[in-house]
Amino acid sequence: MARELSIAAVRLGGRPAIVAAGGEQDVAALAGANGANIAELRGDLFEQPTPDAIVAAIKRLRAAGRPIIFTARVAAEGGRAMPEELRGELYRAALPLVDAIDVEIASVALAEELIARARPANRLVILSAHDFTATPSRETLLASVERARALGADLPKLATHAATPDDLRILLDVTLAARADGIVSLGMGPLGPLSRIVLPAAGSLLTYGAAGRGTAPGQLPVTELASLVARLFPS
Repeated sequence: MARELSIAAVRLGGRPAIVAAGGEQDVAALAGANGANIAELRGDLFEQPTPDAIVAAIKRLRAAGRPIIFTARVAAEGGRAMPEELRGELYRAALPLVDAIDVEIASVALAEELIARARPANRLVILSAHDFTATPSRETLLASVERARALGADLPKLATHAATPDDLRILLDVTLAARADGIVSLGMGPLGPLSRIVLPAAGSLLTYGAAGRGTAPGQLPVTELASLVARLFPS
C-alpha cells in the first residue's frame, strides 16, 4: 500500500485483519470472539435502536480490548429499515467511542457529515457498497471505489453476491487494481466463504466472519476463519 492504515492499534496490511461482525443479540459473542482482531457492531440490527442502546453495547465491547467499527446499514444495502435521522443519531453517538465507522457510498450527505466529524477525531472511515443480487462489472465496481475515495474514504469496501467463478474473478480483478491505496472486498452467497480467503490474498485488508448469528450470507464463523488465516497467511 502507498499509505499506512490502521484501526486503533491494528495495522492494516500483510496478514488480513479479521473482523467479527454482529448486532445486538451478538454483543457477548463479539466480546468473546477468539481470533478476531476487530469487532464490528451493526446498529441497524438492534430491536430498538437508540443512541443510549448503542453506547451501552459499545461500552460492553470496549472491555474486550478490540478496536470497534460501527455501522448502521441502510435498508437498501441489507440493513434493517429505520428513519434516516435516527441512523444519523446512532452514528453521532457512536463516533466518539469507536475506532472506525462504515457508511454507504450512496449515503452521500451522511457520509460527508461523518467524515467531517471523523477527521479531527482520528477515526478511520470505510465507505462501502453492497449488492446482494449480483456482482457488477469491473468498471462499475472501480467507479464505486473512485467515488468512495473522492468523498474522502480511508478505505473503500465492496461486497457483492458471488455465485460463479466469473463473479469471483471480477472481485479479484478489482481488488488487484485497487489494492495500492487500500481496498476491502468480499463476496456474499455461494462463493462467499471462498472469497473471505481468496480476496485477502489479492489485497483485501479486512476479512469478515460471523460472531453469533452472522450479518451477511457467505460469512464463515470467526473461529473457522481465524484458523484458515493463521494457516494460509504467514505472520
